[in-house]
Amino acid sequence: MRARHVSPFGQAMMLKSMSRFRLGTLSLVPALAITLGAAAGALVVTGGAVVAQTQEPPAIAWDARRLERLDRNVRRLERALTQRNAAGDPVIIEADPEVVALMGRVDLMDQRLSDLEATLVRINGENERLTIELESGERTRRDLAGRIDALTRQVAQLESAAAETAAEGGGTLAPRSPSGSEGGDFDAAMRLVRDGQATDAAEAFELFIVTWPDSGRVSEAHYRLGDLRLAGNDATGAVQDFARALRGWPSTAWAPDATVKLASALAASDRDEQSCQALGEFSRRYAERASPALRARATQINSQAECG
Repeated sequence: MRARHVSPFGQAMMLKSMSRFRLGTLSLVPALAITLGAAAGALVVTGGAVVAQTQEPPAIAWDARRLERLDRNVRRLERALTQRNAAGDPVIIEADPEVVALMGRVDLMDQRLSDLEATLVRINGENERLTIELESGERTRRDLAGRIDALTRQVAQLESAAAETAAEGGGTLAPRSPSGSEGGDFDAAMRLVRDGQATDAAEAFELFIVTWPDSGRVSEAHYRLGDLRLAGNDATGAVQDFARALRGWPSTAWAPDATVKLASALAASDRDEQSCQALGEFSRRYAERASPALRARATQINSQAECG
């Protein structure tokens, strides 16, 4: 037997029509008379023309009684469908196209919500990672700032100690230019270094610093003097001169060598922590343009001082 396709709305209308048919046959004539009378009463003559007046049907008042009757009708329809299916005459109920379209929209919205949730999870993960990196960078910055401050204080202490030493010595060196010019005095001190006269060269550089305190080569003179003192096993004096030479961390050609030798002099003076700080400045400021031999020396000092 061929299955019939009936929508839920059609089934309800069928049930309603059947009920009206049974009840309406008993009062067909009176109802017809009433209907005709109402139709006649709806005709109004205006200016010789006949006009039909139509009225909107009253809205359905869904009270408890009407809802109960609707529930009974739905149950009857369910029983009728069950009996038809059991008798081998199934009724296929087609889904309402509007409902299907609405369900599709709901599924699409659900998928979009899932995509948004995944995006939010990914963004939260990125934010957490960036926050961790920023916190790590801030800690590194604070650590570097602390090291720089410590090294700056160290330089200031060394300068103060050198000033006190000079005051105690009564200032034995008086400004004097053997050659009569700044460049001549510096070149004369360098010749003494090349000739291997370390003591005379050290005195020449000390005299140059006292005589030409505003010279642009005073920092180099301290570097040369510190080198001579380190070679003469005067680590403390070498530290003072190297620290003065590196004030402001110059970008001169001798600055990388002076920084490594400062670290070496500090390690020789049992100041490993300060030596490690000097090596840190070497790595950040000068290592890239330093010679392989100088980087190897820095690595050796780093191992001896047990820097972290």
